[in-house]
Amino acid sequence: MENLDWALLQAFLAVAKTGSLSAAARATGQSQPTLGRQIKAVELALGNSLFDRHPKGLALNENGLALLPMVQEMHAAATRLHLIADGQSQSLKGVVRITTSVFFAHYVLPPVIAGIRAAEPEIQIEIAPNDSTENLLFREADIAVRMYRPTQDDVIARKLGELRTGLFASRDYLTRRGEPRSIDEMHAHDFIGFDRDPQIIDGMRALGIPATRDMFALRCDNHPVYWQMVRAGCGIGVSQLHVGAADPDVKQVMPDLPIANLPVWLVAPAALKITPRIRRVYDLLAEKIIPVCDA
Repeated sequence: MENLDWALLQAFLAVAKTGSLSAAARATGQSQPTLGRQIKAVELALGNSLFDRHPKGLALNENGLALLPMVQEMHAAATRLHLIADGQSQSLKGVVRITTSVFFAHYVLPPVIAGIRAAEPEIQIEIAPNDSTENLLFREADIAVRMYRPTQDDVIARKLGELRTGLFASRDYLTRRGEPRSIDEMHAHDFIGFDRDPQIIDGMRALGIPATRDMFALRCDNHPVYWQMVRAGCGIGVSQLHVGAADPDVKQVMPDLPIANLPVWLVAPAALKITPRIRRVYDLLAEKIIPVCDA
């Protein structure tokens, strides 16, 4: 192991995480042939194959599974050193990478980022919309805006407030089908649900509606696409209140219905928070998102 180039082990880690050379190439910015050569070099140095090849990509074999925890530990240690070193810089100039949900990035973040860019033009911003969890400690992002309380160690988190949610339908749909006035009347309507995400079903059951997956003839976990289905008149769906209220083509349904709000958390690695540009963007995000939560 001591004779292995760290770059080769990083290639191994990227392929192990993504499951294919092509996906690892996209994640690392390297070419697929380069990654392929690096994986072969690791296997040659260790004298063992690390992956089983299959039509959809690469899967860790027994040797690879044994190696993975050691390389992850090395990566975590290197990342911690990098975070500490990065925190010594006093300059605001540089890059800050922000990750959040696809919906929040689409409908909430743009004016927030415009304000940050106007205030701090020397700071470059990268936006990584992703509904999966980006690992802040592995520097996949510097700051995250989450719709749930983070559980990672070594991060700082601040709850900015809660986004109110409601049921919405297009005005065209309500003209055709009528507007429900009670939970009983809602049973006769079409609902748009999530596919694998249980939030809507759990929320409806909390209201006394015996919801099941089959009651949703249309299901989608991509929230911007989901919202466009609501706007197109496919049925009644859930949305953040400030987004629905700003859209003249939709109307809130049963506004007095108590629907759970979405908590908004701002998260950054504890070690990186001492970097001036990260701290500045963190504080500006809080300043500009809090009013959205209070709306």
